[in-house]
Amino acid sequence: MTEPRNNGSRTLPEVADTEALGRELAGTLTAGDLVILDGPLGAGKTAMARGIAAGLGVVGRVSSPTFIIAREHRPGSADRPGMVHVDAYRLGGLDELDALDLDSDLDGSVVVVEWGEGVAEHLVDRHLRVRLRRAEDSEVRRAEWEWVEL
Repeated sequence: MTEPRNNGSRTLPEVADTEALGRELAGTLTAGDLVILDGPLGAGKTAMARGIAAGLGVVGRVSSPTFIIAREHRPGSADRPGMVHVDAYRLGGLDELDALDLDSDLDGSVVVVEWGEGVAEHLVDRHLRVRLRRAEDSEVRRAEWEWVEL
């Protein structure tokens, strides 16, 4: 596979392809980076988060944080960042997101927010937006990613 660029797109025929792209994107991330995963239900947001976690080498199983809102994954080694995985779907707005105190998590972690578009951008001046879409009546997904400066 080719190294992901700052901006790009890719067709993802299998869930494993989504996870592989997440691992590749993780190679471009450092502590303090925010990743916003956008897409409808079943588009592959959690699979992408699993791939990012694997690429970062964090500790713990990555699953959808829907019912706990945010889950922290410790770094696998001292020279790598941890990851905070957030599901913004159930949040009632910016006040609830601010209550999670993600600003302090950004110091030593990559923060990955599912359903975060329109909610989490204010946390940083620059973030990686990954849009995932699934073709109708198909398991084939399409990812588009770009670094967005605010």
